[in-house]
Amino acid sequence: MKSEKFISNNNLKIIFFGDLVGRPGRFAVRDFLQSYEKESCFVIANVENASHGFGLTEKNYNDISDYGVDCMTSGNHIWDKKEIFNYIDGAEKLIRPFNYPEGTQGQGSKIFEFNGIKIGVINILGRVFMSPVESQWTFAAKEIKRLKEITPIVIVDFHAEATAEKICFAKFCSELGVSAFFGTHTHVQTADEQIINNMAYITDAGFCGCADSVIGMDYNTSLNRFTTVIPERYDVANGDTVQINAIEVEIDPISGKAVSIKRIFKSEDKTKEEENER
Repeated sequence: MKSEKFISNNNLKIIFFGDLVGRPGRFAVRDFLQSYEKESCFVIANVENASHGFGLTEKNYNDISDYGVDCMTSGNHIWDKKEIFNYIDGAEKLIRPFNYPEGTQGQGSKIFEFNGIKIGVINILGRVFMSPVESQWTFAAKEIKRLKEITPIVIVDFHAEATAEKICFAKFCSELGVSAFFGTHTHVQTADEQIINNMAYITDAGFCGCADSVIGMDYNTSLNRFTTVIPERYDVANGDTVQINAIEVEIDPISGKAVSIKRIFKSEDKTKEEENER
């Protein structure tokens, strides 16, 4: 089923997928894009959990690229598959969080070009209830201003835990002229999509993966960790139904201002072949 069309054909269309969790999340996005008018839309996906729930292998990076994803953002788990250090510098579509220390491999922001339009994308980590990184407030302000000198369109993926930090940082970014701000990391799609100071905003985009799960992970292993407090390896959930959490945004390419924002929440049954794969 094709996605609902935007009002204007002159504006830039963007679809942003919440965190892809394992093979169910990758395949759900693949299947969604097969019936989506992606040729007229710039596609972004958060992929830090795409390879069995933790990190991103080079093979999965290439697969997701082949599905039609134009830009891949990430988060604190991007380093969980150690092979990332072998290919991240050459992965043109992938960005890691910007506010890691100077000298960290990869890039925290990039300029993409889509149908003749330049799009700046920056990935940023929050600090509340997260591992310590550089302050996003000073780092992001300088980088957003730099990107705005190149293009009026700047997209932020803010990978953070605390809702208050997301809301406050979003308002801060809106004052800097950001076009769209997508919260990620908590895997639960919020119902607060809105336009703030001409910037499309949502606290969390949610996740793509197994619907019968604990934010994409297997219930039993999650239960054991919570009830025993004994470390146990999380396993990706694998059920009959997968979900897609995504956001559609429309942006004026001249001013960089957001015109509309809409949540996508879809679920569908998997094929038996995919159900048995991991």
